[in-house]
Amino acid sequence: MFAAERRQLILEMVRANGAVSLRELARVVQTSEVTVRRDVRALEAEGLLDRRHGGAVLPGGFTRESGFPQKSHLATAEKTAIADLAASFVEEGEAIVVGAGTTTQELARRLARVPGLTVVTNSLLVAQALAHANRVEVVMTGGTLRGSNYALVGSGAEQSLQGLRVSRAFLSGSGLTAERGLSTSNMLSASVDRALVQAAAEVVVLADHTKLGTDTMFQTVPTDLITRLVTDEPPAHDDRAGTELQALADQGVQIAVAGAPGGSAGAGGEGPPSARQRRDVPLPGPRRQGPGLRTAVALGAAEPTGERARVADLRRR
Repeated sequence: MFAAERRQLILEMVRANGAVSLRELARVVQTSEVTVRRDVRALEAEGLLDRRHGGAVLPGGFTRESGFPQKSHLATAEKTAIADLAASFVEEGEAIVVGAGTTTQELARRLARVPGLTVVTNSLLVAQALAHANRVEVVMTGGTLRGSNYALVGSGAEQSLQGLRVSRAFLSGSGLTAERGLSTSNMLSASVDRALVQAAAEVVVLADHTKLGTDTMFQTVPTDLITRLVTDEPPAHDDRAGTELQALADQGVQIAVAGAPGGSAGAGGEGPPSARQRRDVPLPGPRRQGPGLRTAVALGAAEPTGERARVADLRRR
């Protein structure tokens, strides 16, 4: 395929989806990510798209948010692996909150097998994934429906979370940096996510490698409030993602890295947690205590033991 044909196809994919990862672009045009990156740079120079870490978006993507249909087709294998690993941190009988997003929807599908679980959510998709789970109680917030991501937002959602206390919050977003933490492109979604964080003793962020180093308009969770990041293994050439992971670990965020789905931990997430590829990074030093910071240790909650407490050093990239 000639360069002009490749670039036209890349442009059409980005226009159709709003945002596409380099990995997906390379797969579709059947070339290397190095070549795709060069094509994306050329298209950006012409003002036809914007480069973002690990992918390409339509111009103005800093404030533009893709809808659910577009997001659901991005980094699907990575989201599956992340959801498998994140589910392994949830204990029987816990009460948790789960925010809106395509990755948290994948997590919810796996939580349906955890007995005695109570899930508070503002996401219709999360609730739908758990609707037929006999041993899981689902509590939905109030609020106004935001159709682009099937989430309840606004003052009704935030007020329904007041006085709530759960063990963990599982959230995703549009970008994650060590400097600013988790962020999203929509003000109403960010406000509800902040209310979810206030209800939880621990905050677990689910973000694939394409979101690392990306900063969007509205901050949802500052870095010092993030207890753990669950992500996938960045490509070997992705120095920026590796640097961001190290910076997050240096600021006290525990890093859990899931490998691509395979073996007994396939796309359906079957198999025990030990069958999944994972790396945990412990806190490198005393946890930074920011205003309003609450951790499981401070509340006297028990940390996971055995396999879930196994940790390894984050490889410096």
